[in-house]
Amino acid sequence: MGAELRFAYADTSFGQVHYAEQGDGPVLLLLHQTPRSWDEFRELIPLLAVDHRVIAMDMVGFGASAKPPAPQTIEVFACGAWELLDALGVGHAAVLGHHTGAAVALEMAAADTERVVALLLSSCPWADERYRTAHASGAGVDRAEQSEDGTHLRTLWDLRRPYYPAPVAGLLDRFVRDALAPGVDPAEGHRACARYRMEDRIGAVTGPVLLIGAGRDPFSMPNLPALTAGLTAARSVRSTVIENGTVALIEREAPAVAAAAREFLTSAEVTWPDVNIVERVR
Repeated sequence: MGAELRFAYADTSFGQVHYAEQGDGPVLLLLHQTPRSWDEFRELIPLLAVDHRVIAMDMVGFGASAKPPAPQTIEVFACGAWELLDALGVGHAAVLGHHTGAAVALEMAAADTERVVALLLSSCPWADERYRTAHASGAGVDRAEQSEDGTHLRTLWDLRRPYYPAPVAGLLDRFVRDALAPGVDPAEGHRACARYRMEDRIGAVTGPVLLIGAGRDPFSMPNLPALTAGLTAARSVRSTVIENGTVALIEREAPAVAAAAREFLTSAEVTWPDVNIVERVR
């Protein structure tokens, strides 16, 4: 693939899936929080592409990818990711997900313990019964009813503003663009998390895991102990906390995230297969 960031579409049963790609080497799939897109990883991709083939997709339902009808689920998002890897001829991959994307990454690792060679969970939710009850109607942070006078545009901005570090304009511009992409429901990804039974799936993860915490993210930081305790079958579990990290961890702290990810992915804990081809049709 080389050093240049490139964009393309792949055909799947959902329709076309959009992705960005850069680098050569073992495949590292990146899964964004919702309602973002591949753009969440704009700063991170070139740092990881030094020694990996990095694929940052727009998960189905978001960005420029096909939009399956609601209700959406974490399992549907994971299926879209599998179909992208199949379309690209990728047999094995490490998977890094952030917020909702981390739940999708966990589901992928639970569903196919051989194909996901390493799991990196950044600011992962803990979607247990308590979470499901609290978030059943969708996260308030991304709920803004459309209005004829356009006040919902400001509402989307204002709901996220307290959780983003200054200066916020560039970051929130990017968020709002993704939230307003055609066919995107900004809250549906959060509802999908609220439909997911993570406590029933996390114990199926058997590969090595890196938990990345953001010290200033009030939504995800408290989840590290529960996630660690739930990974009962994982080959190994590491955790690292980026103290200045916020909800915008990936964009603002990309060098620190990349350093932690690359150190983990090149460690003896992660075993990459010699040949990376699709071994079976899913």
